[in-house]
Amino acid sequence: MHSAVFLIEFGAIILALGLLGRFAGRFQFSPIPLYLLAGLAFGEGGLLPLGASEEFVAIGAEIGVILLLLMLGLEYTASDLVSNLKTQYPAGLVDCTLNALPGAIAALLMGWGPVAAVVLAGVTWISSSGVIAKVLGDLGRLGNRETPVILSILVLEDLAMAVYLPIITALLAGVGWAAGSLTLAIALGAAGLVLFLAVRFGRVISRFVSSDDPEKLLLVVLGLTILVAGIAQQLQVSAAVGAFLVGIALSGEVAEGAHALLAPLRDLFAAVFFVFFGLHTDPASIPPVLLPALALAVVTALTKIATGYWAARRAGISVKGRWRAGGALVARGEFSIVIAGLAVAAGIEPSLGPLATAYVLILVIVGPLTARYTQPMAGFVGGVLARRGKNAASPGPARVPGPRETVESLDGQDAGERS
Repeated sequence: MHSAVFLIEFGAIILALGLLGRFAGRFQFSPIPLYLLAGLAFGEGGLLPLGASEEFVAIGAEIGVILLLLMLGLEYTASDLVSNLKTQYPAGLVDCTLNALPGAIAALLMGWGPVAAVVLAGVTWISSSGVIAKVLGDLGRLGNRETPVILSILVLEDLAMAVYLPIITALLAGVGWAAGSLTLAIALGAAGLVLFLAVRFGRVISRFVSSDDPEKLLLVVLGLTILVAGIAQQLQVSAAVGAFLVGIALSGEVAEGAHALLAPLRDLFAAVFFVFFGLHTDPASIPPVLLPALALAVVTALTKIATGYWAARRAGISVKGRWRAGGALVARGEFSIVIAGLAVAAGIEPSLGPLATAYVLILVIVGPLTARYTQPMAGFVGGVLARRGKNAASPGPARVPGPRETVESLDGQDAGERS
């Protein structure tokens, strides 16, 4: 009977996610907010609380995070990452400064402590690569001059996660400075080693994994990824970082083949992950943090626009392209939820999960709108200001001088000419 209830509940979840994804696709927006809302509906305090299938959903959510990071790593080659680090690191520093600080300051102002401040800084810092890539494709901007700048910032954020996630893991585990430093050193060493091996021996690694049979390729890549993720988590580094590094190590036809095979699995388990995060958020806990989430969303939307504008200006992009770059970076999504999920699991701050949920819900909806309308709005506002400035600078109608003024001015002119 228990297994029957489990199958019914889990089947209902998957069916509901499929229908929500179809609905989102019809109206051309990200399904992430719908998945989060579904989790709120199925969780404690929701409309239909789950029972038997919650433990399986938790395992599926962990696999979802691993697959998200693996697919992200498959998008880049090691040489591309090294090149981006060398040329675009100033944009990455500006991005981190402008967008992480508001989250950290907000957490400290709410009295959440330094660990929660570091977590919320990550939530507000990282843009959603998945949402932004989809929006750029929908708007037909993949060939625009500003698009490489946008992608470079996203790549740098992804790389930063290889350092940030181990730090968060160590802080949440409550380890001391010595153990935390050791964890970070292991993470940096592993990342550096994988990058070195990928650059020097990428073809050898890909040849070892490669297979003409899709079934064998899928099993080898998926098994290797979960194995490395488990080892990384055992070393307190982060399962997500391990999966990301596996994706970087694979290249060429192997990466393309694995990407095609794993995409449906990624979508399935990623959807389960968002539902799982919603399951652990009580809907009644969102209204008290809605106003801080909205304020934080407004501030960090503006800082992301400023980041994109500065980075595009540095790359010599036109003014319109600068505004488009800034507007495209606003959306937050999967990474923000991953970071907040770690904090929720550690139980550091009860309000952090609801705040992150509300924050992501706001910006994952607003992000596609800012990508579409930031540049036209900036052009409209600029045109209005330009017209006002022109009207203020233009002289009024000429005033006819009186007889005495004419005589005095002529006398002054003559005196000036004579001198």
